[in-house]
Amino acid sequence: MATTTKAGAAKSPASPTTKKTTMKNAKIEPTEFHEFFVDELKDIYWAEKHLVKALPKMKKAATSPELAAAFDKHTQETQTHIETLEQVFALLEEKPAAKKCDAMAGLLEEADGIISDTDSGTMIRDAGLILAAQKVEHYEIATYGTLKVFAENMDRTDVAILLDQTLENEKATDVALTECAVSFVNQAAAEE
Repeated sequence: MATTTKAGAAKSPASPTTKKTTMKNAKIEPTEFHEFFVDELKDIYWAEKHLVKALPKMKKAATSPELAAAFDKHTQETQTHIETLEQVFALLEEKPAAKKCDAMAGLLEEADGIISDTDSGTMIRDAGLILAAQKVEHYEIATYGTLKVFAENMDRTDVAILLDQTLENEKATDVALTECAVSFVNQAAAEE
């Protein structure tokens, strides 16, 4: 109902547009699930940032040019994964931040152990490097697959699409590593 001012002019109540604008600009309190999701994004962000540093070392340790090339390719892809995660943080209006990923730290430590426990220039080392790399890929596949479903459950299709792109890339890398192992590395390692 309109109210009358001293001058007698009618004053209308706040328009619905004004209310919407105010609501749209208000900071929405994130749910506990949202906070958990962001925390897990920070975890995989740390993982990717440390993997991108470890892959060149794995490339250098590889015996076969094919495996070295695969590690080089995955280094470039991992940099893209980092950039994609930064896009996800931006869509969620969160600052990109890394939280130590104990799983990835352990997997990368294991990869270092394989390098130090095998002889340089052997296919046994390549077989071990593939094993270490596939453990990393399987961890990433599990993480991105779950985060994608979390995003879908929060009605964040935009985020889910980005996470799915990375998920599909991780799956393709795993397949490429398997093909490398099956096509020649494992047999050559068994014959050494």
